[in-house]
Amino acid sequence: MRTAPNRHLTTVRNLGILAHVDAGKTTLTERILYATGTTHRRGEVHDGTTVTDFDPQERDRGITIFAAAVSCAWDEHRINLIDTPGHVDFADEVERSLRVLDGAVAVFDAVAGVEPQSESVWRQADRHGVPRIAFVNKLDRAGADLDAAVASIRDRLHPAPLVVQLPIGAEDGFTGVVDLVRMRALIWSDDAETVVPQPVPPDLRDEAHRRRRLLEEAVAELHPDALEEFCTAGALSDQTLAAALRDVTRTGDGVVVLCGSAYRNRGIEPLLDAVVAYLPSPLDVPPVRGTGGEERAADPEAPLAALAFKVSATPTGRLTYVRLYSGTIEKGDTVWDTAAGRAERIGRILRVRADRHAQVDRAVAGDIVAVVGLKSARAGSTLCAPDAPLVLEPPSTAEPVVTVAVEARTSTDTDRLATALARLAEEDPSLVVRTDPETGQTVLSGMGELHLEVAVEKIRRGHGLDVGVGRPRVTYRETVVRGVSGHVHRHVKQDGGAGQFAHVVLDVEPLEAGFEFRSTVVGGRVPQEYVRAVEAGCRDALTEGPLGGHPVTGVRVTLTDGATHVKDSSEMAFRTAARFGMQGALRGCAMALLEPVVEVTVTVPEDAVGGVLGDLAARRGRVSGSITRAGSAVVTATVPLAELFGYATRLRSRTQGRGTFTARPTGYAPAPVTATAAR
Repeated sequence: MRTAPNRHLTTVRNLGILAHVDAGKTTLTERILYATGTTHRRGEVHDGTTVTDFDPQERDRGITIFAAAVSCAWDEHRINLIDTPGHVDFADEVERSLRVLDGAVAVFDAVAGVEPQSESVWRQADRHGVPRIAFVNKLDRAGADLDAAVASIRDRLHPAPLVVQLPIGAEDGFTGVVDLVRMRALIWSDDAETVVPQPVPPDLRDEAHRRRRLLEEAVAELHPDALEEFCTAGALSDQTLAAALRDVTRTGDGVVVLCGSAYRNRGIEPLLDAVVAYLPSPLDVPPVRGTGGEERAADPEAPLAALAFKVSATPTGRLTYVRLYSGTIEKGDTVWDTAAGRAERIGRILRVRADRHAQVDRAVAGDIVAVVGLKSARAGSTLCAPDAPLVLEPPSTAEPVVTVAVEARTSTDTDRLATALARLAEEDPSLVVRTDPETGQTVLSGMGELHLEVAVEKIRRGHGLDVGVGRPRVTYRETVVRGVSGHVHRHVKQDGGAGQFAHVVLDVEPLEAGFEFRSTVVGGRVPQEYVRAVEAGCRDALTEGPLGGHPVTGVRVTLTDGATHVKDSSEMAFRTAARFGMQGALRGCAMALLEPVVEVTVTVPEDAVGGVLGDLAARRGRVSGSITRAGSAVVTATVPLAELFGYATRLRSRTQGRGTFTARPTGYAPAPVTATAAR
């Protein structure tokens, strides 16, 4: 009974397209859909005709904002593909996608090589253990250099790049590639509609053999079977080389590198062949593990285990995107939502192609589908069989760094705005909505200026609301510069009945990052259950620091002594004592304000470098590097996030519209004394 479904799983590939903004992810996705016959017309980003960038804001801005899922078929394999955003403000969309993927294609610009966000998404994939292959795109551009791009992959990302293709022609003359695994040439027709396998051109044979030899040597260093054959025969057969490439890709020891031009539709078919050949199926990845240690293999007949990773409100209803790790769901089935603690009924199951959907009767382990009918499921919710519960680890959510106040222009729209904001936060967990306790304003926090702009515009367009927005503000932190020792706090409360008594002595000292708690109490003066309550109370106190009510980080707390009362001591009393004691200790410490900083990479014409450097200096930026590449200057600097509001407009005006920049968060740094510490 199981063999047929499991054989089916070997032909499934769940992968994402990852890259820096403008590296060509969406264009590559469009060409994949075209090559697989899923679409019959090539969509273009600049024309707003792409399948995956279907949201009006994506088409207006020309960038991917929301991760979009599509399904297509190639060589009797089904490929479930997620096109992810490349802008740092939407890194949480990438995080949620990577959580449910088995493999990925990382796209790099052949001129720029590894760019800042390329590095960020690569590290995200590292954390999730997602195997990757690399596609060096835009080989038709002036200044394109495959070897330089591969060198940047090796130097900045530190995998072993295994280049399996040699370009034929350069820049405008790029017409095809030499397949170094099968030692053949692939030449695309002028209209790029067909690709013709041919013998390797005579003028490239020596170079092709040299690169094949380098590839064999690199693979032999990583794969024991390949090493044995290489030492015995002095070379690798095509079959051994392909098998070894598959193994080292799936273990993450190496990354296969292909090349092409997505815009010109060259290199797509070999990339799809590589996806099928090298990236894992659901059966090739380890069984999913619940937080309690339970394991579920990719078996359609096992109990259901699925993870919701995206929620989307559409005109036709609420869609919940899920990855099935084990089991099967059918229309009308009842599933258990472990996060909400309630049963839900599956209304419909949809195979997704961006904003279009095809209804299916069932979905099995390994599938990525959308379901209709779930009312409580959120991104990160585990769906399982009611009689076999487990909890899967949800995708992590980054802390917001930018905040704006939002309000409805008319009082009659206040309730509608609250509903719209709640739906936004439901769809995007990296957006946080709260009410400022001092001003009473509704505050929206997110990952960056663009992130909040997109969210507010979605409210305006999707709900027809006229919304006022305050000036963006960054999220500050507070930290301990000089601590205190032996801070004593005694909590005594007696108002009839059982009283409260707790006595704690705390040492507070600086820590490089985060929060650390320890106890050096001896002799049982504070029982262990009360020690845990002291730690919880200290954490409670860190939510608001003494400088301006900002969260406190970078602190180590040591419980050195304490005392209890035989009747009146309790966990609640010690938690309360620790909270007030910690607040008092922080007031006695030397504190510093921290502000979020970002690494900015600015690309401008060489004649505009002076003005750009001066502007960065005025924004308290520290320049860390400057290189010249393909006639442009690339400047890297660390800049406080608060100083970057409005920078895009300023940069365009200084460079006559020719300058671009990207930014990625790098943490927090001390803010100047003049920086605001107000809430």
